[in-house]
Amino acid sequence: MSADIDIDFGNRDAILSLIKHIPARQQDRKHNSGVYVTPIPTDPVHNCASIDYKKAEELGYFKIDFLNVHVYEHIKDQAHYDQLMSTEPPWHRLHEREFVEKIIHINNYADVLKQLDVNTIPRLAMFLAMIRPGKKHLIGKPWAEVAETIWDKTEEGYTFKKAHAISYAHLVALHMNIVNQHAAQE
Repeated sequence: MSADIDIDFGNRDAILSLIKHIPARQQDRKHNSGVYVTPIPTDPVHNCASIDYKKAEELGYFKIDFLNVHVYEHIKDQAHYDQLMSTEPPWHRLHEREFVEKIIHINNYADVLKQLDVNTIPRLAMFLAMIRPGKKHLIGKPWAEVAETIWDKTEEGYTFKKAHAISYAHLVALHMNIVNQHAAQE
């Protein structure tokens, strides 16, 4: 079974302290975010799985990535989250370098964003996929042309799956609203 499960947390360590788990192994070290919540052979010296995560997947072990996403630390409660998610992001601010530099996943791409009209979640998802090495050749192309091949898997460089890109786009939009809200309160 091949699965790629990522779960975002404001503080992954707080969650992991409640769950019996074994850190995954990536070559000769602990994986940055992957854990096993089922039994797997362990390396007591490095306190992680004794099998590299890719080989472990081939053997049928199931890894889950518990990711630290500090954006969530700015959310006060469910009502605040609901309000942020139902607010249209300030798309026009993606042309402001100072604003973009504060936003998760896109903070290094202010110059590229100035060239594009990113004004919807689908376009933001395509943009997030486009800045991965396997799809950088699409930067500067019309949106219709980008949409034709952005989700095609390639062997050349890392690419984003559509589901990941859409999820990340929602996170970026949420963060845009948080940063915009904080700016309005200052």
